[in-house]
Amino acid sequence: MTDMQGQVCVVTGANSGIGKATAQGLAAAGATVLMVCRDRARGAAAEQEIRVATGNAAVELWQADLASLADVRRLASELLAAHPVIHVLINNAGVMVEKRQMSADGFELQFAVNHLAPFLLTRLLEPALAAGAPSRVVNVSSRVHSMGNIDFDDLQSTRKYRMFASYGQSKLACVMATYDLAERWQPLGITVNCLHPGVIDTNLGGMPGFIKRLLPKADKGARTSLHLAMAPELADVTGQYFSGCKPAKASPRAADRAVRARLWDETERMTGLA
Repeated sequence: MTDMQGQVCVVTGANSGIGKATAQGLAAAGATVLMVCRDRARGAAAEQEIRVATGNAAVELWQADLASLADVRRLASELLAAHPVIHVLINNAGVMVEKRQMSADGFELQFAVNHLAPFLLTRLLEPALAAGAPSRVVNVSSRVHSMGNIDFDDLQSTRKYRMFASYGQSKLACVMATYDLAERWQPLGITVNCLHPGVIDTNLGGMPGFIKRLLPKADKGARTSLHLAMAPELADVTGQYFSGCKPAKASPRAADRAVRARLWDETERMTGLA
């Protein structure tokens, strides 16, 4: 196992599922792990469980609701104050909802949590990631991104909401943002990669219980995230999409530079970065 002593790692959505397994894997390797969780009580229980399981006391709970851009900004500000040097950021938190819901800012919930929140958090943590260089950003996408299409006429799925189509759009946006950030941040010594974790039994939602019971557990889903965060041979690898701990082919749509450029501008506008 790679020694992560002295490495400060942020994991969003860390109180259950793949995020919790990822946080535990990093803690077991000796990292200082900052667990970002929406529910404080569940987060505290997971924090204690990971500390006991790994013997690593350097596990911290950070509460934030990523469906609120104001809360993302608060989280980033507090993280920067407490940890001005960050070595790994794993944007793991995600949602899948059957019926259209709105975020606190009036955006479609899947687009808000799966794309806008990690984009904003990553951009705001740039000073700490640059200070920690060589550092790594790992974005958890999904192979469902291949079902997605960036519809600039209806980014918020107001005209027609279909769960997988909207989820796929949000995860395609995640891959596109990964590619763009990788190019922009390479001079800073920050790598940015994304991944499909596999079809895993998690609390994501949108899947019948009888199917979930047949799926692999979260520790298997965390393997690629941990590989991208820790593998020495990936220190200089950036702008790639991984599946099963190996480089994989993303949807050709993700490579469309014109769409990516427009999406970048729209995302900056929606997150208040522009």
